[in-house]
Amino acid sequence: MTQTFTLRIFRGKPNNQYFEEFELPLIPSSNVISSLMEIQKNPINKKGEKVTPVAWEQGCLEEVCGSCSMLINGKPRQACTAIIEPILNKTSSNVVTLAPFTKFPLIKDLLVDRSIMFKNLQKAKAWVDSDGSFMKGFGPKITQKKQELIYSLSTCMTCGCCSEACPQTNKKSKFIGPAAVSQVRLFNTNPTGKMQKDQRLRILMEEGGINDCGNAQNCVRVCPKDIPLTESIAAVGRDVSIQAIKDVFSSDERDPE
Repeated sequence: MTQTFTLRIFRGKPNNQYFEEFELPLIPSSNVISSLMEIQKNPINKKGEKVTPVAWEQGCLEEVCGSCSMLINGKPRQACTAIIEPILNKTSSNVVTLAPFTKFPLIKDLLVDRSIMFKNLQKAKAWVDSDGSFMKGFGPKITQKKQELIYSLSTCMTCGCCSEACPQTNKKSKFIGPAAVSQVRLFNTNPTGKMQKDQRLRILMEEGGINDCGNAQNCVRVCPKDIPLTESIAAVGRDVSIQAIKDVFSSDERDPE
């Protein structure tokens, strides 16, 4: 007899959300995405009713693009690497509950709009201006230690898991979020990106910047790439303080009384 499990999905549109259950065969190594695909092929719920297919977002299926973020048994993570059997064994249950992220506008079912994260990256100038520097030959050498740091920070997928877990990221707060702060550290560490370091730091002095972080440290616990987010927040916080002092003295020099 084929073993089955229940996929319990919190679905619907804004102001009209409800739980719906689907019974599926437990296939070895199947993950949340493959299970959702099975429902898409045959959208019949546990009551035997034919329903509309579940909406969600997916891309690479290799935990690289960050698009399939959702709450799985209440934890923010990537659905493509969420293997069903270990989840069931961990909870001693035959039910896996899926829900959309709560910190981003809901579109439908498990699909949310994460565009605010990309807007915050733009706000933080999370890029390196080439400015013709590629015509000047090789840049300065980077130590192995700094290379490893840059690589680690560069693996951010803008998946939104850190923002979902962060208590400071909510409708009443303008906090730019852990991911954007860490990306400021990334581009300030880059030898070419460092030329705009003061601009990025001044952005984080504004409302919604580094001072709005409550140091809950939830972000680093849920990051699927194990990015040292709390280290980034601490490092950028120190840099912001130093930049603020520099700005005070440079302002005094410009406007002597």
